[in-house]
Amino acid sequence: MKILVIGGSGFLGRAVVEEALARGHEVTTFNRGRSGPDVPGVEAVRGDRESSADLERLAEGRSWDFVVDTSGYVPRVVGASARALSGHAGGYAFVSTISALAGFPAEPATESTGLWPCPPDAGPDDGDYGVLKAGCERAVEEGFDGKVLIVQPGIILGPYEDVARLPWWLTRIARGGRVLAPGDPGAPLQFVDARDLAIFTLDQAERGVADRFLVTGPVGQTTFGEWLAACKEATGSDAELVWVDDTFLAEQGAGTFVELPLWGGPPAPGHDHFWSVPTDQARAAGLRVRPVAETVRDTWAWLREIPEERRRFGAHGIAPEKEEAILAAWEARSA
Repeated sequence: MKILVIGGSGFLGRAVVEEALARGHEVTTFNRGRSGPDVPGVEAVRGDRESSADLERLAEGRSWDFVVDTSGYVPRVVGASARALSGHAGGYAFVSTISALAGFPAEPATESTGLWPCPPDAGPDDGDYGVLKAGCERAVEEGFDGKVLIVQPGIILGPYEDVARLPWWLTRIARGGRVLAPGDPGAPLQFVDARDLAIFTLDQAERGVADRFLVTGPVGQTTFGEWLAACKEATGSDAELVWVDDTFLAEQGAGTFVELPLWGGPPAPGHDHFWSVPTDQARAAGLRVRPVAETVRDTWAWLREIPEERRRFGAHGIAPEKEEAILAAWEARSA
């Protein structure tokens, strides 16, 4: 097959490209060349998807069996790509998010759950991440004349993760000492390795599937305690995990998801179904997920190849002094 990957040099896009090349497909990537080098073996086309001239240049004289769009966040931008590539590809796979589903996570999610209201020509300021992704889905379905595959993943982890949730935890635990472990070690987690998401997406593309799928790990996949234990094992760290109560953390001003990656705060209405996403339809279509320990181990192996000064976590991770202050307060309260 001939496959066009919009993106292709970063996290999920890179996983799609590497998997497609391993299967013997011809791969073209379209990106600005800012997120990193393209994977050797691709036809790299430089351009900005927000430029109509660049999109026309990309499509001119070329055709593909399938487009895989891993980097669409603004509906009107995604719509322009879908229209430009319509007639130049047999199918278009768009990587959306489970957050595009209306009511989630307060309400349970299925493939038939409706999307948040968002028009296909919405701009970047017309909604939050999930709302805009819903508009992007509509933009592809309305703008592309061919088979449309919509993939709605949950949390994505694995090597090359640029959001830096798992990389931050690995680096923090590798540093050792007393580590603030948030909430209940038995709290459930559910995620998909980028490589498994890539495999599933390409499987559907090869079969010419036009459908939508929720793609993440199985319900009950792991717990926060098991996940951090896997981080300790992968790094060989002697860190001491100090589990601090959800409510106490909230009282101390600990930030959810970003400051303490993947910690959602005290149980509260509105997040009831975040870690219980059903994947029956995707599993019936062939989704398989690797063991959590493998994702953690492989991410640490990749991370070790990067000099510590080049590890960028953006806003993720709690400041050491704040972590120490919370641990001291927790110890004082416990005493």
